[in-house]
Amino acid sequence: MVLNQLKGRRKTAMRGHKLLKDKRDELMRQFLDVIKQNKALRIRVEEGLTAAFASLQVASSIMSPEILEQSLLYPRQSVELFVKYKNVMSVNVPEYTFQTRNNDPTEIYPYGFAQTSGELDDALGKLAKVFEDMLQLAQVEKSMQLLAEEIEKTRRRVNALEYVMIPDLNDKIKYITMKLEENENSTKVRLLKVKEMVLQEAHNYK
Repeated sequence: MVLNQLKGRRKTAMRGHKLLKDKRDELMRQFLDVIKQNKALRIRVEEGLTAAFASLQVASSIMSPEILEQSLLYPRQSVELFVKYKNVMSVNVPEYTFQTRNNDPTEIYPYGFAQTSGELDDALGKLAKVFEDMLQLAQVEKSMQLLAEEIEKTRRRVNALEYVMIPDLNDKIKYITMKLEENENSTKVRLLKVKEMVLQEAHNYK
């Protein structure tokens, strides 16, 4: 009974090992795809921010610090962020979306145009454009972190099954099988001895 139970556990462990290896491989494929997205997005965000800060630097050199600060003190546009989750190989990765208070592009300029420079308008316009890429980059980087954690957990489970549990079950099965064979051989020997004794007694009786 114990041998049959151990063989059943080994069969289940080997099936689980295969499923976990398949899961680990698929997670790695998803992780590599996310890495590629992250690289492309990071380049795009860095380029967008560099261009926006360059325009802002020009604007700050043209405008006085007081006017610049006053112009940006009270924003007119507001943004609402939404988060939902998508299941990727049992990992809940976030998906970020946002919605502005309205779709009027002039709402991103919280000032009149009389005392401000066109470079400030250009800087805010570029920042508004790069915002969506920044949000997507945050989503991708969070997904990378969650996938990496799941890959590590799955790898540990695979290793635990492959190098600890399955070998341990094999050793136990081998030991019990060997003991059963020894018992069977001992029983055969005893039966042969009994048969021999019976034959001797029968012969002596005759």
